[in-house]
Amino acid sequence: MLTLPNFLTLLRIIAIPVFLVFLADGNHAAAFMLFLAAGVTDTVDGAVARLTNTRSDLGAVLDPMADKLLLLSSFLVLGFNGALEAWLVVLVVVRDVIVVLGYGAVFIVDHEWMEVAPSRLGKLSTFFQLFTVGFALMTLARPALPLATFDEIIQTVTGAVTAASGVQYIYRGLLWHQRRGNVAAS
Repeated sequence: MLTLPNFLTLLRIIAIPVFLVFLADGNHAAAFMLFLAAGVTDTVDGAVARLTNTRSDLGAVLDPMADKLLLLSSFLVLGFNGALEAWLVVLVVVRDVIVVLGYGAVFIVDHEWMEVAPSRLGKLSTFFQLFTVGFALMTLARPALPLATFDEIIQTVTGAVTAASGVQYIYRGLLWHQRRGNVAAS
């Protein structure tokens, strides 16, 4: 069943190509506004799902997928445009690839899906990544603002938190795999 929260999430996913076209065409103000709208609908769909008790398995998959699609595409385009440092773009993309491949590897080895639950550090990483993209978009939309030093600090902090969360997810996956091995041996 398509609930209101799932509908809002689908709108976010549909808006991603429009956002990327705005970004690629240099319409940074429109891209920034659409990015903000995506952030608002992300908050609203979660709140509505909790308040109306309409959480669903579909929403549990679509919501983080929408976030990842928006973030990864944003990082790639902003990195290509030079608005984000290349090292940060590579770190964000590689971390997500490692997490997804690690999740798949654990399934292949253990023949069981590991529970997918974001850690606090993972949520903090997502927050900083969203903030970094938003800040980069704002800087592109308003180039007269002297924000270069602040931008460097934001990207460095985002990189550190992203790397730490990647290490934490790898550790959690290895720990889960080890526990599964101990349970199977019992």
